[in-house]
Amino acid sequence: MALHFQCLPTDLDPEQVKDYLYLLQQRSKTPSQTYFKHTVYGLRFLLKTEGLPYDHLHLPSIPKSKKLPVILSREEVWAMLKGAQLLKHRILIGLLYGCGLRCMEVRNLRLRDLDFDRRLLHVVQSKGNKDRYVPLSEHLIRGIRSYVSAEKPREHLFEGTGNPEGKGFDGRYSQRGVQWAVKAVARQAGILKEVHTHTLRHSYATHLLEDGVNILTLQKLLGHASIDTTMEYLHVCQLPEQLPRSPLDKVFILCSRAGK
Repeated sequence: MALHFQCLPTDLDPEQVKDYLYLLQQRSKTPSQTYFKHTVYGLRFLLKTEGLPYDHLHLPSIPKSKKLPVILSREEVWAMLKGAQLLKHRILIGLLYGCGLRCMEVRNLRLRDLDFDRRLLHVVQSKGNKDRYVPLSEHLIRGIRSYVSAEKPREHLFEGTGNPEGKGFDGRYSQRGVQWAVKAVARQAGILKEVHTHTLRHSYATHLLEDGVNILTLQKLLGHASIDTTMEYLHVCQLPEQLPRSPLDKVFILCSRAGK
């Protein structure tokens, strides 16, 4: 820090400390919060040892930089659905994307939560202990019927394959198994993006906004307690009025028509 500002450590002021830590945070390999604490407390100890005032030096509150979520294109979602070799994985991908489910929610899904007549999925006691209903795709309903007919699950739609008498086994598809399946299908589909279960949920929300779904409706579909959480998707969706075209396109259109 002293080398950065080309001064003695005892000459550093709180503003310089904050600027330096903020600079570190913006780098690709951001140090941990523990590193920040050691930096500030080490400087406080030095000032105290030198008999200099140190009470003014505190660990600054540095706002965390938020990374935008990874969003799949509709073509990439389709590639995952077509590329899934197992029907179980295809239905899993379809529910995570088509209903915007969290990993925990898709694992908790029971047969009685499926309402094919009304084309609704009942998400029970999800995050925040709030139930909600989300629409089911007709294509997904047909797939689920085929899956249930073939696999014959008893209670949960996705049952685990572990030892029923093993420690921690509760009959559901494990979290690790769900994450592995999603990553494996994405890799088989040739998708280079880092894909997790939540990537499909992010894509669901973004695509609905791009299709004109109201932000308040989306909040209910996602089960968000705060509208602020839902509003974050506005930063990644491509609404027609927010997506300017490159001026180069117009140059090609005008000049090609004029025969130039």
